[in-house]
Amino acid sequence: MSSTEEVNYLQIPLQELSDATNAFSEQNLIARGGFGKVYKGVSVNHGNMAIKMLDPLLGQGDHEFKTEIALLSVYKHENMVSLLGFCDEDGKKILVYKHESNGSLDKHLKSTDLTWILVQICLDAARGLQYLHNDVGSEHRILHRDIKSSNILLDENWKAKIADFGLSRVSPANTQSTFLISNVCGTIGYIDPDYYNTGLLTQKSDVYSFGVVLFEVLCGRPTRVRAFRDERQFLTNLIKIHWRRKTLDEIIYPDLQKQINGASLVTFSSIAYQCLMSGNERPTMKKVVEQLQKALDNQLAPSGPMLDDGDFAARHQGKSAGYFLKLIYSSLPSCFEHLNKISADL
Repeated sequence: MSSTEEVNYLQIPLQELSDATNAFSEQNLIARGGFGKVYKGVSVNHGNMAIKMLDPLLGQGDHEFKTEIALLSVYKHENMVSLLGFCDEDGKKILVYKHESNGSLDKHLKSTDLTWILVQICLDAARGLQYLHNDVGSEHRILHRDIKSSNILLDENWKAKIADFGLSRVSPANTQSTFLISNVCGTIGYIDPDYYNTGLLTQKSDVYSFGVVLFEVLCGRPTRVRAFRDERQFLTNLIKIHWRRKTLDEIIYPDLQKQINGASLVTFSSIAYQCLMSGNERPTMKKVVEQLQKALDNQLAPSGPMLDDGDFAARHQGKSAGYFLKLIYSSLPSCFEHLNKISADL
């Protein structure tokens, strides 16, 4: 991977960034979080920018800074954010990206305008993650390590872009892409319980986190709602409860239920469930991409659902979302049994 010395051409003067944000004015602040602050800025040289100023007091240090630059200066994909440059002056560490005008996915989970279009957004994000896992080249594989809806950005055309590579790990392509991590990192609510309990980070850890994102879309809510002090606080716990009761349709976002057809719902839900299975039972991201593409094709098909069974539409015409979910209960194993440990562990 590149070092910061090898990517000096990406350096942007601090003065240019200050001018672009009106001296980092609060009026240009568009996000803040565990990393620091993000400002929107405009410059003649770089156009519309998202300017992320890392705060070392919040755990974003030199390692994360260099990792992000090293990865995004080398690996490019239409479903990954574009790094425009960086700044390392006067003790400030700043990463500069192309500004994605529709913000992050977590801000649109309850959108009444997007609804089933979220399937396309999930497919885009899955393609980006598949690229990291399988297609970055013949020598390396990348584990993102912090997949979540707030790290999936949306451009002006609602194309999804995976962001925030500061925690990512790179492994040789000829290994099992497994790391023993003494300091487990990630975001509570998205962390793979297998990784949390063993310290073993694999591609399937990213798959689990992506499965949580799929459920956020399906249920129209974030994985964690701090206001709740019961089982509703964590989405995975809520899913476990409703799975056992066979009432999962009760927590699926109503607007999504109205606009997504039954075949698409079955396919989307099924692959989301499989992502939350234990360890090696989870699908690869290639499989996730295939199934999400199928879900989208089902939704967009002018003549009805495109399932392998040609009689599906005729046999199930007019059925409710709950009915279609019961098909899933009967066709999938009880894959949420291992989720029992999540509430205790996290």
